[in-house]
Amino acid sequence: MKSLWNDRHASVFRDDLLGLRVYSSRLLGQNPDLVLHGGGNTSVKITETNLFGETEELLYVKGSGWDLATIQAEGFAPVRMKALLQMVTLPELSDSEMVKLQRAAMTDPYAPNPSVEAILHAILPFRFVDHTHADAVVTVSNTPEGARRIQEIYGEEVLIVPYVMPGFVLAQKVYALTQNVQWDKLTGIILLQHGVFTFHDEAKESYLRMIRLVTLAERYLKRKKAGFVRSRVRPSIDLHYLARLRKAVAAKTGSAVIVSTDTSPEAVGFSSLKNVSSLVSRGPLTPDHIIRTKRTAMVAGADPVKSVEQFTASYEKYFNRFTNGKLTMLDSAPRWAVWPGRGILHFGKTLKDARIVQDITRHTIRAIQQAEKLGGWKALPQKALFDVEYWELEQAKLKKGGIGKIFQGKIAIVTGAASGIGKACVEALLSEGAVVAALDMRKDIGKIFYAQEILPLQCDVTREAAVKKAIEKTVLHFGGLDMLVSNAGVFTKSAELTELDEATWNVSMAVNLNSHRLMLKYCLPFLEHGLDPAVVIIGSKNVPAPGPAAAAYSAAKAALTQLARVAALESGRKGIRVNVVHPNAVFDTAIWTDEVLRKRAAHYGLTVEAYKKNNVLHTEVRSKDVARMVVSMLGPAFSKTTGAQVPVDGGNERII
Repeated sequence: MKSLWNDRHASVFRDDLLGLRVYSSRLLGQNPDLVLHGGGNTSVKITETNLFGETEELLYVKGSGWDLATIQAEGFAPVRMKALLQMVTLPELSDSEMVKLQRAAMTDPYAPNPSVEAILHAILPFRFVDHTHADAVVTVSNTPEGARRIQEIYGEEVLIVPYVMPGFVLAQKVYALTQNVQWDKLTGIILLQHGVFTFHDEAKESYLRMIRLVTLAERYLKRKKAGFVRSRVRPSIDLHYLARLRKAVAAKTGSAVIVSTDTSPEAVGFSSLKNVSSLVSRGPLTPDHIIRTKRTAMVAGADPVKSVEQFTASYEKYFNRFTNGKLTMLDSAPRWAVWPGRGILHFGKTLKDARIVQDITRHTIRAIQQAEKLGGWKALPQKALFDVEYWELEQAKLKKGGIGKIFQGKIAIVTGAASGIGKACVEALLSEGAVVAALDMRKDIGKIFYAQEILPLQCDVTREAAVKKAIEKTVLHFGGLDMLVSNAGVFTKSAELTELDEATWNVSMAVNLNSHRLMLKYCLPFLEHGLDPAVVIIGSKNVPAPGPAAAAYSAAKAALTQLARVAALESGRKGIRVNVVHPNAVFDTAIWTDEVLRKRAAHYGLTVEAYKKNNVLHTEVRSKDVARMVVSMLGPAFSKTTGAQVPVDGGNERII
C-alpha cells in the first residue's frame, strides 16, 4: 500500500480544511483496494460562524451517493456536531429516524444526506476521520480466528470492535467502548468484517495511518503465503448458452440485463477451483457489498435455465426464513455467477451496474482465496447479511422506485453506424438506455464513439466471416442480442440498363442485399434468446417508387424488402419481429455531397433548399427522423407488428 500524498499538492489547501478533506478523500478513493464504488466515508470538523454571529462546530461528512474517488466539496454534508453528540446518547433510534434527525441538523438544506456513519465520525475526538473497507484487513478478519489475527498484527495500537450493524447501533457500540480509552495510544479502529477507521487532527497523518495499517495487513498475508490462482487456459465460451442464461436471469430480475463476462486468468482460475461452489455460498467480502452482489453467487450448471431456477428458489427460501412478514422481497435473480472452468459472469440492469459488480467480485475472489490460506473463508452469518440487505434504509429506496428508459439493459447491433442514418440510430438507441455494437467498414469507427455503452467494430458486412465474428464479439461483450438495425447500404452510380456494368450491379447486390442476409443469418439464432427481439431493415423509397437509371440500387432494395418479409414469416413463431423503414431524400448522409445535391436540384429546376423539402409535407427529412421511427419500431409501440413497411419521406406523391 503506497502513499499517494503530495505535500506540494496539499499545500494549495493550507487555509482550506474542506478542500484538504476533498484532496485526501480522493487519495483514498483512487485505490480500489481501499474503497469500491461509493464505499467508505470521510469527515472533517470545522468551526464556523453562522448568520446570527454564533460559533458552532460542524461535521462535514461524506454525503450519500458520492464516491470518494471523485468527490467534491459539495459532496460533504455539514451537520451540527451538538446534534450528533446528543443522538448517540439516546437509548434507541431507528436508522430512518437517525437520517431524519441528521438532515434536520444540517446547515445546508441542499446538501446530500449525511453518511449513516456520521454519528460515529462525530464521537471520534479528532478533526479528520477516514474510513475504508480495506481488502487486506477485511480478508484477515473474515477467517475463523479473525479477531486473534487482527490482534496479532496490530497489538494494542487499534481498538477491535466486533461486527454490529452499520448506523446508529455501530455508533453506540463504539461510543460505549471508547468511554475510557486512551486516544493518544490508538492509531485506528478495526471493525471486524467491516473495515478500518483512522483519525488525527492533521489530514496527512490520518491518511498515512490508514496506509500503514493496511500495509501491515498486506504484509501479514504475504508472510502467510496467502495468494490466489491464475489460469493459463483460454476458455471456450458457448455464446448461445450465455444468451440463454442472460434471458433466464432477466426473467427473474423483471427487466433486461447486461452481462459482463470476465475470462481473465484470475477469473478462470477461481472458477476452476474444486470447491468453488462452497466458497461462493458463504457470503460477500463486506456486508455493504450485498446490496450490489446479493448474499451468494450462482454456479452456472449444464442447463442455464435450471441453474437460475435453483438459485432463485434458494434465495426465496433465505428470504422467507428471515423476513418479519412486513418486508418487500427484492428480485430473486443472481448478480454474479461462476461459470466453472470458463470465468465469472456479472449481471446488471445497465452496463455500469454490471461493471460495478465485476469490480467487487474481482476483489472478492482474491480475498476468498487468501482467507482460505488462513484457515478458511468465513463471512458473516446469514441473518446479519439479511439485515443489511433488507435494511430499512434500503427498503425505503424501493418505495421511491423510478421508471427506467425503454431499452435499459437491452442490446442492439447497428450496421453502417459511422454516419448518417446508422449513426443517428446508434445515438437514439443509446439515449433510450440500450447498449450498442456499432459496425462499420471504416477503420476509424473506434474514434467516432467513446461511450462505454457502445462497442465500435470495424466490419465489412459483405464478408461472411467478418459478420459472424462481429456478432460473436457483441454477444460475448454484452451477453446477448435483442435488436438489429440492418442499415448498411450504398447508392451506386446512376446508369440505364443498357449502360449498367457488372461491377456496379454486383456491388449493389453485395452491400444492399447480401450483407443484410448475412446479418440475419447470424443474428437470428441469438435474437431467438433475446428480450422482445426485433429487427428493423432500412429499405428505400425506390422499392414502391423506383426511378430511371437506378436499377442496381432499386432492384437490390426491392429484393431486400422481400427478404425482410420472408424473415418476418419465418421468425414470427420465435417471437422475433421484422419490419422495414423506407426513407427518402435524407440529405445529411454521406451519399449526398454538396455537389450531388446541387446537380439533383438543378435537374428538377429547384434550389437546393427547395429540393430538400420537395415532398407533400414540404419538410426536410433528416437522419434523426428516420432513427426516431426505427427506435419506435423496435420498441413496445410496435410490439404487435411484424412484416410492415413504413415510409419516412415527408410524403411522396408517387407512393401515395
